[in-house]
Amino acid sequence: MKIRMLFAAVLLSLVALSSVSAAQSQDASIDSYIESLRADTRADKVAIITAAMQFNDQDAKIFWPVYRKYEGDLMKVNDQRVALIKSYADKFGTMTDADAKTMIDQSLDFESRRIDLKKKYAKEFQKAGLSSMTVAKFLQLEHRLDLIIDVQIASDLPSLLIKPTSQTAPKQ
Repeated sequence: MKIRMLFAAVLLSLVALSSVSAAQSQDASIDSYIESLRADTRADKVAIITAAMQFNDQDAKIFWPVYRKYEGDLMKVNDQRVALIKSYADKFGTMTDADAKTMIDQSLDFESRRIDLKKKYAKEFQKAGLSSMTVAKFLQLEHRLDLIIDVQIASDLPSLLIKPTSQTAPKQ
């Protein structure tokens, strides 16, 4: 029950984050608000990890310092995502083929960097002394949290599938 409450808190934070990210304003107050929501989400995530992983004292001493480094690196990767979302929101109504190509490349780069980071830290956690089973449990939990975030962001952003285009389909 406690974990469900924590998941609900994360979802509420993400709804607000993605709604703000989709806004077209780029002023400092929006950026400040986004950073505040990101901090809240990180705090909720720590609570979820704590409740779900149920570390013993030894594993907690190993996990949390490595996790803090991981989270710092993940923030940098997620900065790329925030910038991409802002760009998408700004260009949605007037997106050109060149804009779309740039966003494809940036989106795939983001996904690749996120996977590379998980690979790097899977090794770091094990090198620090966590068992492979503990690392696998964390990565599974991290993956599930990523899925929740990804679905929430995708559901709040306007889809190109429903965007009316001025381009006509090529004749066959």
